[in-house]
Amino acid sequence: MSNLAHNLTRTVQQHPERPAIVLDDLRLSYAELDHSVRQLAGWLRQQGIGAGDRVALMLPNVPAFPVIFYATLRLGGVVVPMNPLFKRREIQYYLEDSGARLIVAMPGEEVSAAAGAVGVPVLAIGPEGLSSYVHGAEATDPVEEVVERAGDDTAVILYTSGTTGRPKGAELTHDNLQSNQLTTTQTLLDLGPQDVVMGCLPLFHVFGMTCALNTAVSTGAALTMIPRFDPAKALEVIERDAVTVFEGVPTMYGAMLASAASADRVPDLSTLRTAVSGGASLPLEVMRRFEETFGCQILEGYGLSETSPVASFNHPDRERKAGSIGIPVRGVEMKLAGGMGGGELGEGGVGEICIRGENIMKGYWNNPAATAEAIDADGWFHSGDLARVDDDGYYFIVDRKKDMINRGGLNVYPREIEEILYEHPAVAEAAVVGIPHPALGEEISAYVVLRPGASVTEAELVEHVRSQVAPYKYPRTVTLIQELPKGATGKILKRELRQG
Repeated sequence: MSNLAHNLTRTVQQHPERPAIVLDDLRLSYAELDHSVRQLAGWLRQQGIGAGDRVALMLPNVPAFPVIFYATLRLGGVVVPMNPLFKRREIQYYLEDSGARLIVAMPGEEVSAAAGAVGVPVLAIGPEGLSSYVHGAEATDPVEEVVERAGDDTAVILYTSGTTGRPKGAELTHDNLQSNQLTTTQTLLDLGPQDVVMGCLPLFHVFGMTCALNTAVSTGAALTMIPRFDPAKALEVIERDAVTVFEGVPTMYGAMLASAASADRVPDLSTLRTAVSGGASLPLEVMRRFEETFGCQILEGYGLSETSPVASFNHPDRERKAGSIGIPVRGVEMKLAGGMGGGELGEGGVGEICIRGENIMKGYWNNPAATAEAIDADGWFHSGDLARVDDDGYYFIVDRKKDMINRGGLNVYPREIEEILYEHPAVAEAAVVGIPHPALGEEISAYVVLRPGASVTEAELVEHVRSQVAPYKYPRTVTLIQELPKGATGKILKRELRQG
């Protein structure tokens, strides 16, 4: 019973009439979702899709996503999620590297050209709803059985962001994803069929896939979607659908605060019992203002694509430490490594987070060299994130290794400077990066987006930071911009700021 698709078959037996997927006026019960999955699996089987075959899934948060996802898994296939904003070059690389047999996507010239170049057929999903998934799908024989898979068989190939070099495909197994969703469901979110989970995290990203889609389906909770994050729409949907669990990245929380501040009234989010933040460090000032505005506690956690994703968390039944990513979750070990020879660090030191446990990927698809570099002989995955740990075992992210700034031989952690910038009442968003300097190697530069109606000069912001840190740490330049570059999940793309 290792196939992740069994989560849906179990839930439909227990809660067939409960709402499964909500998108504005469209509501699918678990019985309707399962029916669509069985029919779609029949069509996929007619196209020759079977155990181990890769199916690329390039869709926003629409009901077709969970249908294709679970239909592929039902056949024993492997899902290759892709960002629907990809262009031809990116699409072609993912299809070629994964060896996908089929791509499911919205109609478009980029998809058609890329798929045509590598001979991969396209299943185009139109905007008309479930009836448009596959012409004639209802005429095919539905797949009633779930193809059994071993626990260490690959369920999803999830490509990393590729900030250095080409993206690598993290192979997440059925056991990886099942263990992580169970841990999230049982020890962190306490989900049940009475819950409504907000699905504005992209489902093609591991955070949304595991913590929203898979947890909801495994428990009979409803997943309410918006195809692309919009702060005003998110607030509207939370109020309209009585959302109980919201999961987001830090920029989403900041954007919702700004939207609420400019609205005629503060939205009623009283049904929210849990809010979760991950994907990047949540500024303490954003956490404080969100909790004061909406009366909902935010629990911050940490994970990566390669860890399925949740590795550590501020558990709801333990002390919450603001600014911390918490302690390792069930089935996971963490340690800090650094210094000479990469040995383990003691309390108080800053080192690289290493993770071992049930959530660690099988490896990078067709890339044994990258796998060996990321996972050592003892099974520890080296994250590239720098952190410290306190006496209680709580971890505090300091920064990414690649984001750390070396100014004249002295290390500067951008997050420390960003936290100070967020404390200024005029600042809505901030990002600090290192830029090349002929004498120092790197100099510190900050980019800031102001709150609506706020006014402050760049020089005043430089002084705001300078007065609170050692002389080598403050940014020599602050640039006011209209918006920060962001990826699909809302994560700030610092590499684009460095490139100017």
